[in-house]
Amino acid sequence: ALAIYRGVVMPDNIEGFDEAWAVLLFYQVGEFFQEYATGKSRRSISALMDIRPDYANLKRAGKIERAEPESVRTGDIIVVNPGEKVPLDGVIVRGASALDTKALTGESLPRDAGCGDEIVSGSVNLTSQLEVQVTKEFYDSTVSKILELVENASERKSKAENFITKFAKYYTPIVVGAAVLLAGIPGLITADWSTWIYRALSFLVVSCPCALVISIPLSFFAGIGAASRCGILVKGSNYLEKFNKADFFVFDKTGTLTRGNFAVAKISPADGIAEQEVLRLAAIAEQNSSHPIAKSVAARHGKAAESGYTLTNIAGKGVSASDGRDIILCGNAKLMEENGILYPEESGTGTVVYVAKNGKFIGSILIADEIKPESKEVIGALNGMGCRTVMLTGDNEAIAEKVANEI
Repeated sequence: ALAIYRGVVMPDNIEGFDEAWAVLLFYQVGEFFQEYATGKSRRSISALMDIRPDYANLKRAGKIERAEPESVRTGDIIVVNPGEKVPLDGVIVRGASALDTKALTGESLPRDAGCGDEIVSGSVNLTSQLEVQVTKEFYDSTVSKILELVENASERKSKAENFITKFAKYYTPIVVGAAVLLAGIPGLITADWSTWIYRALSFLVVSCPCALVISIPLSFFAGIGAASRCGILVKGSNYLEKFNKADFFVFDKTGTLTRGNFAVAKISPADGIAEQEVLRLAAIAEQNSSHPIAKSVAARHGKAAESGYTLTNIAGKGVSASDGRDIILCGNAKLMEENGILYPEESGTGTVVYVAKNGKFIGSILIADEIKPESKEVIGALNGMGCRTVMLTGDNEAIAEKVANEI
């Protein structure tokens, strides 16, 4: 306003014109950085909370139609295909599959579920098509409550921000009122309106607490944005403000201290069998599976598996592969026991895959979650500062103890 006034109302006297434009530019730069930091924080939060379902496959009169999760009602039947997020809480009425629940529970191992089992929204269907009877509408579902919790928490402000907001609420109208009085009263008395309007505008510029009002919210947004780029979600500036007092840290395991994926940790072949042979047979049996364990076997094998085998999925136990001459069994201990195959029990911590061929035990593969290389450094640094660190996980105790000891 001051710049326009000096450039238009009093074009012959341009004193202060450059300074006024500099103030405007300062505000715009401040606004830009605040929007930039805020946008980065929001994008990071969205990426970290990528559990919201986009749609639901609603089954009506034998036909499947895509619908908004909010429009599905209790008692409706929905179809969840492999690779899709479960949109609503419910009970499985048809099919059996493995579910990836680590985004909700921290459980690194996929959970097997079949008819009659409960299924929660936000988990991912990995292997087979499921039909689910909805037990909770979207507003009451697990994923909706988690998203609501994060959104509400992220609106919490620090004490400093609350003070500045309250301060600006009263300070701004007082300063504007004083500027109006400064321009009006002397202007009426002296009739020198140009001088007193200029002085009133100058008073507004000088009185603006821009450094205080802009810097405090911007510093918190920048801090939250920088943390979120490192995968650390600070749910509000009030939490960031209290961080300097923190001396007790609780870490989730899966995806935080570990990578949240599977890798072959150990191969134990039977006498006279090579490790590569165990991997080759396991890769044949697991070649068409999208299960994380199957993918880890394929990754370790490192080449395309042999084709020409008929693959049969055995729910909750494993896979059978046959080419008319050989029968390969790949799965858990239940599969070995069901087929009368004697096997040495693997004592390592993790998920064990046993491999047999034509009724004879070939070997076992131990698959475990990988620990992030920086986890030891972070925990060591915190312990060195006198802080106490705790790992909290939905995984089983043996796996949790192994990870804790290694870190």
